[in-house]
Amino acid sequence: MRSYEQIEAQYEALIAQKNEIDTRYENGIYERWVNPVLTRAHVPPFWCYDPNPETNPFMMQRLGINAAFNSGALLVDGKFTLVARMEGADRKSFFAVAQSDSGVEGFRFWDKPILLPDTCPEETNVYDMRLTQHEDGWIYGVFCSESKDRSVNDLSAAVAAAGIVRTKDLRTWERLPNLRTLHSPQQRNVVLHPEFVNGKFAFYTRPMDDFIETGSGGGIGFGLCDDITNAVIDEERMTSIRRYHTITESKNGAGAVPIKTDRGWIHIAHGVRNTAAGLRYVIYAFATALEDPARVIAEPGGYLIAPMGGERVGDVGNVVFTNGAIAAPDGQVYIYYASSDTRLHVATTTVERLVDYVFNTPADPLRSVDCVKQRCDFIDRNLAYLRGKRG
Repeated sequence: MRSYEQIEAQYEALIAQKNEIDTRYENGIYERWVNPVLTRAHVPPFWCYDPNPETNPFMMQRLGINAAFNSGALLVDGKFTLVARMEGADRKSFFAVAQSDSGVEGFRFWDKPILLPDTCPEETNVYDMRLTQHEDGWIYGVFCSESKDRSVNDLSAAVAAAGIVRTKDLRTWERLPNLRTLHSPQQRNVVLHPEFVNGKFAFYTRPMDDFIETGSGGGIGFGLCDDITNAVIDEERMTSIRRYHTITESKNGAGAVPIKTDRGWIHIAHGVRNTAAGLRYVIYAFATALEDPARVIAEPGGYLIAPMGGERVGDVGNVVFTNGAIAAPDGQVYIYYASSDTRLHVATTTVERLVDYVFNTPADPLRSVDCVKQRCDFIDRNLAYLRGKRG
């Protein structure tokens, strides 16, 4: 039987573990890193174990952690800061802050998870917080607020809404009323734009007919509201839309807060398609115009990040998902993505490379015959260049 001191030593060894780039997946766009930056083993032992041998003689876990995954992300006082979705052994999700000096290793959780103001008595679960440092001076967290759907006789039926909180220090949180969208019954994967648009708060939404299916929802929406303390959107414009036989066929949703560049806003989102093995989630990118963040101006074909190797295995297999990225002052970009609803990874790139990828990668031609023509043209140009270079 291990002592508490042995458990603590194992935990400290994990936090001190060095990370390195995984050379198996080099593609010029980004670098994947070998070790996940957060797992259930990264939580302090006193979250799970009673260290007192008199009350815990077998040194067993009293409150287990199942997973650490989908995380909002910000640079706060020079530290890479994540607000991760934690899932207990009881299936309930909650939020916790973890910080690192490097962004790729050494993430350490604060002593306690976030206890949000309990203003929604019907709310059962919360998860997937996006963090926006807004130009109004507040840090906003927008997350999924899940409640039991009592309109049907189905114990698993749920209702999803976009919960909103705000803070100045990630310690004291103010709960605001949930976002209301007048033409969408449910909302998930909502992201607050970091700047005012026409003097209003702007949200990227994901209209849904019910908790799982998007139904008539056509893709990632965009809407404005006057007052975030009573956020109501009466019109949603579509940005990146769903398309048949693509990575967004079943549904898609906003992921990280958009990154502002001199060419446009870079969005890192997720797309979902159905397969014989179930839903497959990947991460993709697109750009919208600086003067009109709802207008798509570039959308590369295919995915940016897909689950690879061990990332395919977990509570919900064959999934990668992001709701947080950090664009550092030096131009580096850290994309925090979860695999299979179990653990959190990081991929690193630069703003320059992301802009090149988004604006210079061909769009999806949407039909197999046109995709082959596109690839053949690409090959012809490459071979002609190589012949000319080699004389």
